[in-house]
Amino acid sequence: MSSAGEVCDVEFSFAQEDDFAKILKICSKDDYSGLDYLPATFHRWVQEPGRLIFIGRMNTRVVAMESALFVDGGQTVVLQGFRVVPDLRGRGIAGALQSHVTNYIRRHYPEVSAVRVTRGDQPSAEILQKRRLIAKEAILSLCCAATDLGPFIAELHSRLSRQADSSPSGAVRLSQQQAETLILSDHVISNLLPGKTILCDWEPLKPQESNLEVLRRRQVTWIVDCESEPSAMSLCTPPYAVPYRHDALRININIFGHRLSSVCSVFLAQLEALLPSVQGYLVVHTYMDPAVWPGLRQFCQNNANVSFFKDYWEEVLLERDL
Repeated sequence: MSSAGEVCDVEFSFAQEDDFAKILKICSKDDYSGLDYLPATFHRWVQEPGRLIFIGRMNTRVVAMESALFVDGGQTVVLQGFRVVPDLRGRGIAGALQSHVTNYIRRHYPEVSAVRVTRGDQPSAEILQKRRLIAKEAILSLCCAATDLGPFIAELHSRLSRQADSSPSGAVRLSQQQAETLILSDHVISNLLPGKTILCDWEPLKPQESNLEVLRRRQVTWIVDCESEPSAMSLCTPPYAVPYRHDALRININIFGHRLSSVCSVFLAQLEALLPSVQGYLVVHTYMDPAVWPGLRQFCQNNANVSFFKDYWEEVLLERDL
């Protein structure tokens, strides 16, 4: 691949499996509050169809990385995993890598018209001048030992049964085929999806046939509050290990909907689906409509040793033309 010798003496190439140890050296155990996804996703990313992983090297040292996933039938690229080694920040490496990725995609994938990115901080006015704000979700973060999850679920069940507008039929787990039909329905797209976008563990996808294979690869658990025209639809990706502590698992649940009792119902059902298989220490991030966040937080107040890991924060989805 091309060289950027005139900028910071960085050479760019594609990542390979045997770059894993060098890429991990870019990361700090404090990245993402100790919940860095990269150690758990790198090998899957390297093998994933429609994904490129760009790395920058100075001599033999890997100093930067960014991943590009092609979605929406090849018309959009989702950028993920951007990193620059801490001791070399401020030397132009970030800009050189981003320029290289953009130019490579323009040259080799002329059909790509948009670049999409999610981030967990509030974008500046300068960034918003260059990118469109498509959607945002509020994030509720909980943590506990897996042994405390059962008592927490029991307590929430008791609380949910006392809600006046809770559904007597309870939540429903969908088959993959049911979920795919529903996520592409006009009702879900128009009434539930934030910015008419499927957000799956920080990956933004348009609700269209060409993206269903990406969702299948994510091994999603789909749960709704009812099978026909639901008020809440949720997805949960499998737990994965993170550096926070030796036995820590990160869990991501996305909930689409605006009715609090329905959101509570599918949230509780997702936790129940996890209960038989999880061990160790759990950190659960649940993404939802910001208007629902205060109600779900109150719903999760408990006496079962489940704590709030982080205060209110948001996932923001931005897009720009390529």
